Amino acid sequence: MIPIPRPRSFRIALFWRHFANYFVVILIPVIVACTLAHFLVVSLIEKDAEKLNRVIMSRFSEQTDTAFNSLKTNMINMLSTSNIRSLLKETGDLSGENPQRMELIHALREQLIKLQADDLVTKAYLVFVHHDLVIDVDTYTDKSYYFDFRYPMGAEEKAAYLAKFTNKKMMEFTEPKPDGSALSALMSYPFNTNTPEVYLVVDVSREKLQRLIDIRENWVAGTAILGSRGEIIGSNGVVSDGISRIPSPLAASGDSKFLMTEDKAISLVKSGFDDTSYYLSLVDLPTLMKPAHLTRLISWIFLAFFIVVGSFVSYYLSRRMYRPILEIKEGLKSHGSAQALQMRSDGNDYDVIKRFSQLIISENKQLNQRVTGMFPIVQEHFVTKILLGEYRDALSIETYAGEIGFTYTKKAARTVLGIALHYDPDVYGRLSETSKSFLTAELKERILQLVPSTIWLCGIKSDLLVCVIQKDPFLSRSPEEEANLIRAVLQLYGSYFKATIGIGRTVYGIEELHLSYEQAVSVLQRRGLSAGVEICSGQSAPDSTQCDTFLSVQEVGRILNICKTRDYDKLLQSAYETVEEAVRKNATAVQIKYLCTDILNTWVRAAETDRKDFNVPFYAGLFEKVNACMTLEEVKRCFLEFHELLFQPAKPDERACKFTDILAYIHEHYDEELSIEQFANSMNMSVGHFSRTFKEEVGEKYVEYIAKYRLVKAKELLLQTDLKMDDIAEKVGYWGRNSFIRMFRKYEGITPAKYRTIHQ
Repeated sequence: MIPIPRPRSFRIALFWRHFANYFVVILIPVIVACTLAHFLVVSLIEKDAEKLNRVIMSRFSEQTDTAFNSLKTNMINMLSTSNIRSLLKETGDLSGENPQRMELIHALREQLIKLQADDLVTKAYLVFVHHDLVIDVDTYTDKSYYFDFRYPMGAEEKAAYLAKFTNKKMMEFTEPKPDGSALSALMSYPFNTNTPEVYLVVDVSREKLQRLIDIRENWVAGTAILGSRGEIIGSNGVVSDGISRIPSPLAASGDSKFLMTEDKAISLVKSGFDDTSYYLSLVDLPTLMKPAHLTRLISWIFLAFFIVVGSFVSYYLSRRMYRPILEIKEGLKSHGSAQALQMRSDGNDYDVIKRFSQLIISENKQLNQRVTGMFPIVQEHFVTKILLGEYRDALSIETYAGEIGFTYTKKAARTVLGIALHYDPDVYGRLSETSKSFLTAELKERILQLVPSTIWLCGIKSDLLVCVIQKDPFLSRSPEEEANLIRAVLQLYGSYFKATIGIGRTVYGIEELHLSYEQAVSVLQRRGLSAGVEICSGQSAPDSTQCDTFLSVQEVGRILNICKTRDYDKLLQSAYETVEEAVRKNATAVQIKYLCTDILNTWVRAAETDRKDFNVPFYAGLFEKVNACMTLEEVKRCFLEFHELLFQPAKPDERACKFTDILAYIHEHYDEELSIEQFANSMNMSVGHFSRTFKEEVGEKYVEYIAKYRLVKAKELLLQTDLKMDDIAEKVGYWGRNSFIRMFRKYEGITPAKYRTIHQ
């Protein structure tokens, strides 16, 4: 005979049995998954990270090349289409009154203005090598004056800077100033000569260049553009540390290079704009490879977690399986009738429980009684299933009914009455779900007491009570008469809800009850807006075909005309009359709701022309309120609420008043400096917000409005006075005649002098 193990060794054996099952079923797949994640998934993530860097760098280089190529093209077009050759012939004539020379210089300045409109360009000017002449968008002068005052440099800086204007240059970058505020791009003209006569200089803003080469990724520490000698042409972020750790970019083979160190990686991509230049990005490897490291760490934590969980679960199950055995054994020992069985204390625990199983069943009959008390709930649920059509087979219904002790007559005339309950908190007060449940239970009890026929009651929904009436052959009462009896009960609860009774058709088999229920629910849609208890059936439905469920075009136009005249009281009264007329024509609640929705839609259209403070969710809430109405008074109350919301008196626009004051100030002080920051601060706005708001209110941009108003005043002075151009420019708020002439030509297409000649 195999000895029974002691409790301690038995419990340990249970533990290892559970742990072995856990290891085979769960731990082995987890170990395989962690191994795959460690080797396969991590390597894929690392390759994807490097691939992502290449894609980002490719997009970055394409974007930068496009910007530089566009700038280079603009510079070439400017030099190609300019009249520099003609001006070089005229430069020998130093007389400022030479009209031909002045016209050529003016044309060159206009072309420089167009070139300077490029996003990257902050300044553009022409330097003549063999002539002491510099031309920019504002002036033309000699080199000494220009580089001393207009573009100030020290003597050594100027000498070093002018020494760069030698040999052929096709957009060569250089730094004009030690402070690094701008980056100059040089281009010589004529193009194909080593002894050019003119250099076009374009200053590129380092700030805009930084924004251009910025890569908005958290794993990019910095970006830069490197020249042919490895010098930094433009940079963004911290790149000096990375450059010091790699050889010269010119030593890199191929179009791209990805160099990795311990914690940094440097990605080099050859520029498509210049074969001797490279784009560089300094990659923070810990950040870029963070998903791979995190995946590796999570895989090991995942494995350790499952091992710990498996140990605890195995221990818990073994302890839990053994503890009830001991507890049941000790409990049976103390049982009153257990001594009659002469239980052996040294026997197997499972045998002890088996001997007492019959005793436990016989002594716990109370449990059966509790289950029996649940039969009414189960039977009501069973009837609900039949009504909803889930049980349509007579044999299956008979089988399920036998299992729950539900008795019924197989063939009998039955009619379904659907009772719809409408709870409106504004009319009847707000009821909690608990109060509704008690109210429904009380209503069921009263119906069962009052109606003498055999009745089954069940709540399909919180607002729908279904009554199945079995026709009594001795009473010979019609379904309408039964419905009148139930209406008498419902009228007692008129202070809590509005009720409507829908009568379905009479069926003769329990498996057809769902057809009667469907018709009862269907006829409920024919209810009206009466405040009392309504009874709806297929035979007694009122003729509602005379009522139009939508407004005609003439009625919509009449409502919109009333809104335009702002006779809002008449508008509300018109809505009341329309709804009351539909009620007189025996329209159903559904038809009246369609009509009310059309009226509300017309109101919304009219209100939107004057008010912009409502949104789609607000309007959706209005239509939901209309759909929830069940009586005429509820509809009228809704329209009164909508009337107060949609047609409120308009408030004066304070912002428009403030902008009126600002325009008045501009008209009075147009000859002074008008700072946009001053007006923005006065309205507690940022400059950008003020500029957008100004355009919305006035219709023009702030700068264009001031410029056009000044030109209006300038035209008056040109035609009504003999003032010189300098005086007129000063009177209308310009610092010099050049700025005034340039602005006048921009908006009028001709110079001020020509305008005076034409119109005088």
